[in-house]
Amino acid sequence: MASKILVVDDEKEIRNLIEIYLKNEGYTVIKASNGEEALEILKKEEVQLIVLDIMMPKMDGMEVCRRVREHLNIPILMLSAKSEDMDKIAGIMTGADDYLTKPFNPLELSVRVKALLRRAYYFNNMNKEEDIINIETLTIDKNNRTVKVGNTEIPFTAREFDILYLLGSNRGRVYSSEEIFTKVWKEDYFGSNNTVMVHMSRIREKLEKYIEGNKIIQTVWGVGYKIEK
Repeated sequence: MASKILVVDDEKEIRNLIEIYLKNEGYTVIKASNGEEALEILKKEEVQLIVLDIMMPKMDGMEVCRRVREHLNIPILMLSAKSEDMDKIAGIMTGADDYLTKPFNPLELSVRVKALLRRAYYFNNMNKEEDIINIETLTIDKNNRTVKVGNTEIPFTAREFDILYLLGSNRGRVYSSEEIFTKVWKEDYFGSNNTVMVHMSRIREKLEKYIEGNKIIQTVWGVGYKIEK
């Protein structure tokens, strides 16, 4: 069955362009012209990925992303006409999994979409017996891609989950930012890349909200990150 992708952009020409390229790749495409319409669609449709513009009327992409992350862990690829690092960081902090700046090459968008879907499929189809990690009151379920404290689920983005699972399944091992990036993003790492740091900050913020004062992820200064427990 073809993956169903929701494209959210207030510019009709952009929506139609993305639709053409994604349909050529065999995907089913649903379109929304604003954030409110997108949220209504998500109540009725089972979507595997969202391509989401940031600058939109009524409700911007950041707010849509925040609301989606309250209930769903599906991959989100954000689009923006702005290229400044702070805009990328803001998108990541609200729960986006990847970021593409307008104007973009439609072929690059197709590649990003394929990579996000492949990663989600891979983690959803791992052997269930290897998927459960327990760290004190924290349970990481790779098969269902959930993180729970007791019966309470903590909302994680796809990449946040991948980072946490990487550290949790290799307890005691220190991973550098470069190692985390290359294993999770499966791309070359650049020395000035602060993406891992932003994701790690967000993961810690979520964990500490539900596990009071208990720092699951430790920083080994000058080296990287680990989970020791």
